[in-house]
Amino acid sequence: MNLARKIIEKHLVSGTMEAGKEIALRIDQTLTQDATGTMAYLQFEAMNVPKVKTEISVSYVDHNTLQSGFENADDHKFLQTIANKHGIIFSPAGNGICHQVHLERFGIPGKTLIGSDSHTPTGGGIGMLAFGAGGLDVACAMAGQPFYITMPKIVKVNLTGKLRDWVSAKDIILELLRLLSVKGGRGKIFEFAGEGVKTLSVPERATITNMGTELGATTTIFPSDEITKDFLKRQNREKDWTEMIADCDAEYDEEINIDLNTLEPLIAMPHSPDNVKKVKDLKGTKVDQVCIGSCTNSSYADMMLCAETLKDKKINKNTSLTISPGSRQVFSMLAESGKLFNIINAGARILECACGPCIGMGQAPKTKAVSLRTFNRNFEGRSGTKDAQVYLCSPEVALAAALTGEITDPTALFGAKPKINLPDHFYINDDHFQKPTNDGEIVRGPNIKPLPKFEPMPDSISADVVLKVGDNISTDHILPAGAKILPLRSNLPAISEHTFGAVDKDFVARAKSVKNGVIVGAENYGQGSSREHAALAPRYLGIKFVITKSFARIHLANLINFGIIPLTFDNPSDYELIKLTDKIEFNDIKNIIKENKDLIITVNGKNIKLNYSFTQRQKDILFAGGLLNWIKIAGGNF
Repeated sequence: MNLARKIIEKHLVSGTMEAGKEIALRIDQTLTQDATGTMAYLQFEAMNVPKVKTEISVSYVDHNTLQSGFENADDHKFLQTIANKHGIIFSPAGNGICHQVHLERFGIPGKTLIGSDSHTPTGGGIGMLAFGAGGLDVACAMAGQPFYITMPKIVKVNLTGKLRDWVSAKDIILELLRLLSVKGGRGKIFEFAGEGVKTLSVPERATITNMGTELGATTTIFPSDEITKDFLKRQNREKDWTEMIADCDAEYDEEINIDLNTLEPLIAMPHSPDNVKKVKDLKGTKVDQVCIGSCTNSSYADMMLCAETLKDKKINKNTSLTISPGSRQVFSMLAESGKLFNIINAGARILECACGPCIGMGQAPKTKAVSLRTFNRNFEGRSGTKDAQVYLCSPEVALAAALTGEITDPTALFGAKPKINLPDHFYINDDHFQKPTNDGEIVRGPNIKPLPKFEPMPDSISADVVLKVGDNISTDHILPAGAKILPLRSNLPAISEHTFGAVDKDFVARAKSVKNGVIVGAENYGQGSSREHAALAPRYLGIKFVITKSFARIHLANLINFGIIPLTFDNPSDYELIKLTDKIEFNDIKNIIKENKDLIITVNGKNIKLNYSFTQRQKDILFAGGLLNWIKIAGGNF
């Protein structure tokens, strides 16, 4: 048996491990972050469960740390007090990025983890089966309920050889994105194996599993071996180590081979993580900004590489460089080593241990700037500047650009790569984590609004097409992040006013002008972040259906959770037949879905067949008008 199936089998609550079938998994750990956590905990409250039922649940503050108004600070206090009351560990602002910190202090090989952040699969770097999910799914897991997914195919990524100097783990995942695209991982778990695995440290593995999300994968995972044991030992957590490896004769649904010896520095061009080119082919492109950090590349090893490479050097006068350590532990060790001086002296700007520029919270580039970032996403406008040209790359490539002021192949610029020696024991100070006492009052600021109430699905629905979009619409397109909008995450009426704002400024008014709305999309609709607000806000604005050629996994689940009916074209070319403002009659829709009948709509005199595939549980959720409604109907026996 392969590793993924071993962990699934151990945690299987219902269903069979047959690709394409729904399974339910027992969840050991959860995490939330502040941009999605406020809504998740409001939903958890609505379930009337006094204390979380997981082994560990952690609430991190790492996204909304740019406190330009009262909203973010109010949310932080709400998160702190609700965590204390319901048995959740609280990690305040400054402690670090959730995925980096969870890897260091809480992740355990062989355990299951879901988080209200799409990059939760970072935990696969130490052999966890970790999934990104909507906040409502995380709330259900905290209430002791299983996590439902479609059983994925398991893909073996066989790594051979060893990376050359100045080629990094980031180049491995960029190579996979080049080969497979941002939708190539849908319905799949990528499991890494082969002799090349032994050459990668846990932080390097975590870089790969973190960005495996950009493949559209269900999750990604590495074995837990002696490398993992060594990492946990340095974190004073050797007792948490368990060997988790695939059987020597394990079977897989697919196999991909990557020879690490042949890889060279790669870079993802604007505006998609799969728009991958060789760095040497872009040589000479002028660079205005470089940002090193994010949950993808902010480990101690990444920071020490920056420190050693920048020693006695100065960054280019026309290029700004920001560096964000991933956790308080990393920052403390960097300072204690004395190497922080090298970074500061080179001219870099040190940012706090948070997501920062990656989520659009500060460091927006100048107009039409070229910005190289060691992040995981470069969707248009995500940086805060719509016309910025954002590239994704490794710290190695980023450092070369910061020093030369242009895209430069580090293998041609530098000599031997500095050897980073890790200390036998990492700096451990868990005093900053706030352990719950299961009491106290919950503090709610004026920006925290109550959950909306949605009506059950009617028998028939007459709806108007209020938006038509193309391929790869991301949740950033649907509901942007950034310093202006992110603070409104706990205020649905306010944040809904920004829905599709970067795509169609008239969308909100158009949606409000009709009773029921339909959105029409193309391939891979809803890719990117797990933010359930990208489903919740459209539902609040009256959207009842989304019709596409295909959906991204997490967003599809979020749509169902909030009572929006997701449908796909039986014939993808029928996408061309539907136009903005068309009216569509969904007659007897409830009975059609209930009885699994063919769904045919008539648009502009043409019959269009639409497909759907819902389990009985999903049907019940849709009929109830959403998951929270269904939970109330079930009387707690959900």
